[in-house]
Amino acid sequence: MLNGPTYVNLIRNLWVRASVYDKHAAKLEMEEKVLIDTSLASTREEMGLEPFIDIEIRLSIMGVPVFISQDIIAYVIGRASEGSFKNGLDSNKKSPWNEILNQTMYNSKKKGAYSDLPMEKKMLLKIQNENLLPKGGGSDQP
Repeated sequence: MLNGPTYVNLIRNLWVRASVYDKHAAKLEMEEKVLIDTSLASTREEMGLEPFIDIEIRLSIMGVPVFISQDIIAYVIGRASEGSFKNGLDSNKKSPWNEILNQTMYNSKKKGAYSDLPMEKKMLLKIQNENLLPKGGGSDQP
């Protein structure tokens, strides 16, 4: 069922209609409400708007509003939503993250190949490469 037309149409409609809802978008939403009715109060709750909590991807599929946040993505991939960024690792072959990455991706301490990935990981990698990291000019141009 997922490999048929339902999945293709879902992904096509998902990313075409998606928008990022961040602090700037929340501020614009408040300003639009004030332009419509100047007597509105200054807080989001008093205007009848949802409080801004975190950056989200917002879209509507078949009239159903969908909100995707960092916490939801972290839950789906089975990781904590907080983390740290390590910059300046000398060699990726000696990185302390290699063992963790290989255990997560391949269920093994040694590095595997794409063919060793389970179907769920292949699907997430495909969605990531084609939608979250779109290409500019060709397949080698991020």
